[in-house]
Amino acid sequence: MAIHYPPISALRALEAAARHLSYTRAAEELLCFRLFERRGRRLVLTESGHALVPIVRDFLRRLTSTLEELNEMKDNSPSALRVTLLQSFAFKWLVHRLGGFNHQHPDIDVWISTSEELVDFDSENADVGIRLGYGNWNNLYEELLLTEYVFPVCSPRFLEEHGTPKKPEDLLELPLLRRGTIDILPRWRSWFKDAGVVVKKMPKGTQFPQTSLAIQASIDDQGLTLARSAHVLDDIKAGRLVRLFPEVKSKSNVSYFFVCTMGRENEPQILAFREWLSRESKKSQKEFDDMLD
Repeated sequence: MAIHYPPISALRALEAAARHLSYTRAAEELLCFRLFERRGRRLVLTESGHALVPIVRDFLRRLTSTLEELNEMKDNSPSALRVTLLQSFAFKWLVHRLGGFNHQHPDIDVWISTSEELVDFDSENADVGIRLGYGNWNNLYEELLLTEYVFPVCSPRFLEEHGTPKKPEDLLELPLLRRGTIDILPRWRSWFKDAGVVVKKMPKGTQFPQTSLAIQASIDDQGLTLARSAHVLDDIKAGRLVRLFPEVKSKSNVSYFFVCTMGRENEPQILAFREWLSRESKKSQKEFDDMLD
């Protein structure tokens, strides 16, 4: 049976009536429930009223809050720079550094959105993006930011508990954490191949939908993650993770690029963000490269 929902005005009337304990007939007419009853001279909520009022109050509070935020977004949107990128890169690299941009450009509000899909800048609500891939996207201005390296990482405590592996094939006897999606990212098999190890069958292990989750699991002593340098540079420097087998030189097959619609790259806000991003990326790239020495 179809449910006919009352108009918002009826919900507001119910919420007000619950506060003031009046409008009995109106509530029954609008909501088809008996919500109030007389007890002597007092007007009290029925069991149905007690059940509905908290829900209505919460709904109205959320609605008001959301409408206020939408109005603020509408008023402020001309000054906002909307940036889209992968969640893992935002979490493990960009967010830690974003305060520097905010300090240099307090007049520019950066709005971050994350997505695993490629954004269509002609139709989506985004000004610029940071993409992981091979480059050469049609109709986009692009600028190479980071070329990464791939290597196993784990926590210091994990090594204390399991011992330090002596050779790459020893990793096959340990819990290998991995990304459980089909995509262009480097895989354990590729790293083992670069390490000269023939793997007939990969061992079982926990799979995660995002790289950042697998890295966090490694920080929490759960196993080894095949990491890309941008995701773990800060964790290695802080001592939360240890890089294994640095002698294996394995380069990621994909890189990070700054992208935006062709012709917009020199707009003042976009240019400011692009130049800041380029400086930060060069610092990180130097640290990546120094890790190989």
